[in-house]
Amino acid sequence: MTTLFDPFPLRGLTLPNRVGASPMCQYSAEDGRAGDWHLVHLGGLAQGGAGLVLTEAAAVCAEGRISPQDLGIWQDGQVEPLARAVRFVRAQGAVAGIQLAHAGRKAGTAAPWLGGGSLAADQGGWQGVGPSPEPFAAGWTQPRPLDEAGLAQVVADFARAAERALAAGFQVVELHAAHGYLLHQFLSPLSNRREDRWGGSFDNRTRLLREVVAAVRAVWPGHLPLLVRLSVTDWVAGGWDPEQSVQLARMLGPMGVDLVDCSSGGNVPRAEIPLGPGYQVPFAARIRREAGLATAAVGLITGAAQAQGILEAGDADLVLLGRELLRNPRWPLAAAQALGVTVPWPRQYARAAAGPVPTR
Repeated sequence: MTTLFDPFPLRGLTLPNRVGASPMCQYSAEDGRAGDWHLVHLGGLAQGGAGLVLTEAAAVCAEGRISPQDLGIWQDGQVEPLARAVRFVRAQGAVAGIQLAHAGRKAGTAAPWLGGGSLAADQGGWQGVGPSPEPFAAGWTQPRPLDEAGLAQVVADFARAAERALAAGFQVVELHAAHGYLLHQFLSPLSNRREDRWGGSFDNRTRLLREVVAAVRAVWPGHLPLLVRLSVTDWVAGGWDPEQSVQLARMLGPMGVDLVDCSSGGNVPRAEIPLGPGYQVPFAARIRREAGLATAAVGLITGAAQAQGILEAGDADLVLLGRELLRNPRWPLAAAQALGVTVPWPRQYARAAAGPVPTR
């Protein structure tokens, strides 16, 4: 029986446990550079016992940022600030991963606490790009459709970002093909209206992601894992759906993808999502079962017993937490105590390990 605190071998790497910190945007970078906030945020998650700590979406080019304050890895000067955080994360015994992303038509937006939505040029915004000229929603900036040269540049940007990630010391790369960002925009017929070799058929709509995977895998060391985050469904009829996700996952495995991080939604504003505890777990279970690929489950996972049950049922290989780790960065340590498992604590905190630790 797999438990939450069993090691997880993934290619030539072994995660110390099955709890991961999901990518969570912090909107706190300057010119794409990580700062003290990122060091403390990511470092705290590693101190708290997460086996895998993934950064927020790191833009592979300046125009690929979600917001002007997004993390980036499009220039060499952004490597060392990230490396500083990576060194601390790894010193705590965790594995450091980075999510590489391009926001596409959802680029140039305000931070959530500033209202979100597209920023005008005089507010620091810019025109995004996409498969087609349709904006994400009313009032959003109209994107510029990518031509062949632009698409080739996107693929090259992802590959170069992976090289910089390696230079920063990351051991895991995740490609962000979810939540309505560029790679997802090409996957879904709701956002991809093209009639050339990049749109229409399933093979055409998945072409950009497959080319990015191939380019990244070519520069990312063979012993290190490559992950892909998918929105398994758009939650809208006629959009991207679980059947297509399974079909895509079957193609990604032989290309060198080691795990699919199973999320959903984000591509269209009108989706009705049935939120509830573990509501996305069935997607991870289906891809794991039907595509034969390792998966991560994410989405309203809050309790130790709930997370353990996902693994016991064989629904996923890894459990990723987001908001719950923002509420309690030491959730993994508390979960271990709740499950009666002994795990190493930071020696500076070890005197607290013997006492009762509240958990959900």
